[in-house]
Amino acid sequence: MQQFDAIWINANIATMTDNGMPYGTISNGVLAVKDGMIAFVGARSDLPQFDAMVTPVHDMQGQWLLPGFIDCHTHLIYGGNRANEFEMRLKGASYQQIAAEGGGIKATVAATRAASHEQLFVLAKDRLNTLLAQGVTTVEVKSGYGLDLATEQKILEVAAELDKHHPATVVKTFLGAHALPAEFADDADGYIDAVCQMLPGLHARKLVDAVDVFCEGIGFSVSQCRKVFATARALGLPVKAHAEQLSNLGGSSLVAEFGGLSADHVEFLDEAGVASMAQAGTVAVLLPGAYYFLRETQLPPVELLRKYKVPMAVATDLNPGTSPLCSLPLMLNMACTLFRLTPEEVLLGVTRHAAAALGMADRGVLASGMRADFACYSISQPAELCYQFGVNQLKQLIIKGKPIRL
Repeated sequence: MQQFDAIWINANIATMTDNGMPYGTISNGVLAVKDGMIAFVGARSDLPQFDAMVTPVHDMQGQWLLPGFIDCHTHLIYGGNRANEFEMRLKGASYQQIAAEGGGIKATVAATRAASHEQLFVLAKDRLNTLLAQGVTTVEVKSGYGLDLATEQKILEVAAELDKHHPATVVKTFLGAHALPAEFADDADGYIDAVCQMLPGLHARKLVDAVDVFCEGIGFSVSQCRKVFATARALGLPVKAHAEQLSNLGGSSLVAEFGGLSADHVEFLDEAGVASMAQAGTVAVLLPGAYYFLRETQLPPVELLRKYKVPMAVATDLNPGTSPLCSLPLMLNMACTLFRLTPEEVLLGVTRHAAAALGMADRGVLASGMRADFACYSISQPAELCYQFGVNQLKQLIIKGKPIRL
């Protein structure tokens, strides 16, 4: 007789696996967990015998189970906000005018440097709680609003504390190469050297799971990003990049050259870049929130990504300047309406493909042996999760096999 910690019966299960059905669906299925892992997913008739007297059984009554959502690109830890700049832009102020008055990323860096560990933790916890209530069980958090060793370390330490004390998993990404700080004005090469010097110490403190760069004309060049990637590779750390957001600089091909996890934004990605990503197995992370908030017009090359079978993930890009949107359900809708992805592509983008973008092979699908992170929704079909937002259909959230109080 099989022993389980809990069983969910009479459920429609969107496993997000390649089982030949849309969404990897198992109709009227059963899911069982043991020791925080999925021990069985399948038809009720195939469920091994178990002791019904001691095993909790949850009757889903036809509701849907999906993998816990994964927000694989956020800048969740920062101080202050930039609502004043939002208002200034709407009144006609240019980016240059705002920057000249101390706005832009400089404002966020100043606020983040000034904030204490405790203040950043409280602010970030509230944002993380908001995502958790939407069914998000894993969140990637980038540094990059410190631009000096002390503050970059502070951000990553707060991320580590969140991971330790919050139900959601927090993945820590070092984005020291985010922008040029005032201390290194007109010396981008010097700052890149400083970033490369920061990395070994942060890694030794177990504060870095991956390394990111902003490879762009207003960020850093391909050769500068290559230097950061080489440092990361020497430490055994995976890499990713903000790439091809504003121009086609070749950052995505650079990521692919290093066997990187993902290239993110990619609105200006060309076919050569797509082909290199396909060959390397690099995920394209689409960020419709930034596209919407900045009122961009250049769409990511979705048809090329489909043609080359490059996995597409979807994330919030939660940040104070270009995507102050703490709503993954909104991103589901935007990815469909703005980027013309199908609901199945979008849901793959926040489950299986988002897990791949973080290099996490233990989650993102509902299958035996996977981590038991999943959610129950009161919906008639998975497309409902993309069709509307502002109405939370989440009824139960399970992380490592345990129900979470929302």
